[in-house]
Amino acid sequence: MNRILLLLFFLPSFAFAQAKVDTLEVYSPVMKKNLKAAVTTPSSYSSSSKSYPVLYLLHGGSGAFNDWHKKVTEPGLVNQLADQYNLIIVTPSVGPASYYYDSPMMDSVQYETYIIKELIPEIDKKYRTLDKRESRAITGLSMGGHGAIILSAKHPELFIAAGSMSGVMNIDTRMWIVPEDFQKLRTTQQKAMLGEDLIYDAPFSQYTAVGLVDKIKENGVALTLDIGVDDFLIKTNRQMHQLLLENKIDHDYTERPGAHTWNYWTESLPYHLLFFSKHLKWE
Repeated sequence: MNRILLLLFFLPSFAFAQAKVDTLEVYSPVMKKNLKAAVTTPSSYSSSSKSYPVLYLLHGGSGAFNDWHKKVTEPGLVNQLADQYNLIIVTPSVGPASYYYDSPMMDSVQYETYIIKELIPEIDKKYRTLDKRESRAITGLSMGGHGAIILSAKHPELFIAAGSMSGVMNIDTRMWIVPEDFQKLRTTQQKAMLGEDLIYDAPFSQYTAVGLVDKIKENGVALTLDIGVDDFLIKTNRQMHQLLLENKIDHDYTERPGAHTWNYWTESLPYHLLFFSKHLKWE
């Protein structure tokens, strides 16, 4: 009986406190196309005039801007976290297997420029954001984890913290534990976007996370990385963790039960928000 009364007591607050999700189309001059993003504002946004921190939450290799809203195993998780932490969460779209970098070979793959010079300014223009490094974080799953690490490494003036969930820390598919046909597919895609020399540049490609450890060492961005012990990318994450340790770069690194699945990422995201809450500024 007591549990029922307690539940009834809390139900009204859930009924009225609801985050809002907008679908935004952003034109990319550099790629000459429109790209969608979902923008989640907390329930307090419409009734206040204050500005908010922003988390950029990136999708994986074959995903889309609404994956974090449609595929999590806990419906409404992004909305709940936007309300819980009183921040704006932006989930942008990029091309499949594009890894959030600017391709030197393909004008249609310029996603570093898109995120940094086109999307972020557009979000800051259209929403009441705290437009400063101390109030902006970035994370993502799989390819999105790769994007979050390389974008924060190359643009530390924009992000106070970054994370990766099951991230592709090394685009060299020889490090992945995957079937041969999938490995060939991803390698072919990478060669088209980078050329073979840039994928296998020694010791690591400058287009991938493990190749940017020197930049990470300089920039002071707070980092959190996690990976499931049954994930096919675990070798690349352990490699990244070891490089960070060797360079005495402070970071959180966690291996938990799980694989490359939405069950894992649904459980992982709240940990990332908790980590970011210790670094972000709300004013």
